[in-house]
Amino acid sequence: MQCMNTRAPFTALACALTVASSSAAQQPASVADQFDRQTVMIPMRDGVRLNTEVFSPKGATTPLPILFRRTPYGVGAGSIDAAGPNASYKELADDGYIFAFQDIRGRYKSEGKFVMQRAPRTASDGPRGIDESTDAYDTIDWLMKNVANNNGRVGMLGVSYDGWTTAMALLEPHPALKAASPQASPADMFLGDDFHHNGAFRLSYGFEYAAMMETDKEQTPFKFDAYDTYDWYLKLGSLANANDRYVHGKIPTWNDFVAHPNFDDFWQRQTIVRYLTKPATVPTLNVAGWWDQEDFYGPIAIYLEREKHDTAHLNFLVVGPWRHGGWNVPDGNKLGNIDFGSPTARYYREKIQAPFFAYYLKGKGDLNQPEAIIFEAGANTWRTWDSWPPKNSGVQAKALYFAQGSALSWEKPGPEPRAPGPVYDSYVSDPAHPVPYRARPIQWTYDPRGSGWYTWLTEDQRFVKDRSDVLSYQTGPLAEDVQIAGDVIANLFASTTGSDGDWIVKLIDVYPEDVPGDARMGGYEFMVSNEVLRARFRESYTTPQPLTPGQVTPIRYSLHTQSYRFKKGHRIMVQVQSTWFPLIDRNPQTWVPNIFAAKESDFRAATVRVFRSAAFASHVTLPVVSPLIP
Repeated sequence: MQCMNTRAPFTALACALTVASSSAAQQPASVADQFDRQTVMIPMRDGVRLNTEVFSPKGATTPLPILFRRTPYGVGAGSIDAAGPNASYKELADDGYIFAFQDIRGRYKSEGKFVMQRAPRTASDGPRGIDESTDAYDTIDWLMKNVANNNGRVGMLGVSYDGWTTAMALLEPHPALKAASPQASPADMFLGDDFHHNGAFRLSYGFEYAAMMETDKEQTPFKFDAYDTYDWYLKLGSLANANDRYVHGKIPTWNDFVAHPNFDDFWQRQTIVRYLTKPATVPTLNVAGWWDQEDFYGPIAIYLEREKHDTAHLNFLVVGPWRHGGWNVPDGNKLGNIDFGSPTARYYREKIQAPFFAYYLKGKGDLNQPEAIIFEAGANTWRTWDSWPPKNSGVQAKALYFAQGSALSWEKPGPEPRAPGPVYDSYVSDPAHPVPYRARPIQWTYDPRGSGWYTWLTEDQRFVKDRSDVLSYQTGPLAEDVQIAGDVIANLFASTTGSDGDWIVKLIDVYPEDVPGDARMGGYEFMVSNEVLRARFRESYTTPQPLTPGQVTPIRYSLHTQSYRFKKGHRIMVQVQSTWFPLIDRNPQTWVPNIFAAKESDFRAATVRVFRSAAFASHVTLPVVSPLIP
């Protein structure tokens, strides 16, 4: 089974067990024979019982630690397949662990009510108040008292939603929780993870995930009547039509989207970062993938916040060249068309993850864990850093300015001559003809027949080459490598004839026309970093403000952190556009208090200008490493 066939959008169980399922089909049914299985309903403090599968290695002669994962995607006899040959837990299983897997409340065989990203409890909830942290605590307490031959230590790990339940367990950790690895965990569903980026709604993902997860206790995907969802979402029109025509108010998370279009208390309560204020006591290995199509913001935000309170030096970060959960595929040499030159996923599992848990749960080995282990794509090498982003003087913020003739320049524009030409570039952004976020046809996000969702961030950006509503700027061929390590920042000066709008900025590595050894990569436009900003939130996520039509407005936001090497002979490109459909919903481009309630007449074309003058010098700031690190 391929990960794309699991229909699990957070992909925790899906991607974590991608290889396990396929291996089980190819190997004799021997993995389960190596473990004793115990299925239990563990009572929580409020009386709700959670379905839990415990697998203990047969014939173990010494007490073993427990590795524990909590998931909304279903557990059962097949969960232990993750310990099989070439599977995601193979290296851990070789070391010897008891494995425990649990359905979170309200999902599959567990009792209780499922609440999407349940916010942490408050004092007003009383002693029987529950959240994912208390459920983890109560389960660990039960496991310690009832699972034979455990050594008194528990580790937690998981990808995506399972990464989030791992991070939640850190809020009130059980004393037996001795190591944790939240992997691709969402941290803030309004600012940067699955459902919104900088306030811009992630339409296709948000709609399809909510409909699938909240139709019943298992997973029932929404059935589209079109193969190309670009067409389907465009015909949907205003987001108000989703309830009127299809889900009819029966999907709680969709109703939450509609009721909370701004960063209000509903979203703020869910944001895990605000709760990570206690000194770190549990060693934590935060894991992210540079081309994670779902949750890249989260693991970085969690790492950075815990770092503020990490006086004991227990907080670590790993970022590799992966999609969502891509460190659990067999090798990780490639992602889409991009070859990273080595089995990066296997390296992570063997050299980083297994030693981390062995040290903290078994007292095995000498852990020489750097603060940050970061893969530098382009150079295709692992690097270690004392902090992330790097704080040393070898990284300098350098601006790449938009210039006349679709150029990028390290030189800031000078004063304009007396009779200048236009000092801006413009395009018409039309909500009726939005720019697709990847090449069409755009299948359902988790289409069981196959989908490009998993690798779209590595897709060749030449598919927008002939769009008049996409601006492209690029350098000439680089005379030497340009190495970056840290935060990439977009700095636009722009105007629009509308009163609202979106800006999407993409940083791209343009390959030479001739790539020795791989002719198919000639001229390839590889998206290194990207992000969207909804203009109404340019000053405040809680109090949106309209744009003044025709007024030049500074637009500054992060394209996320990145470690990358633009090779000699390549070009650096920046693209600017105002639609990214249906990944991001269409902005009406006229001011409405709530876009989810916009009328069809609110959607209007707007003329956008991006300025490149001395006074309004649009640019992208890169964290350039100088001198180059070999």
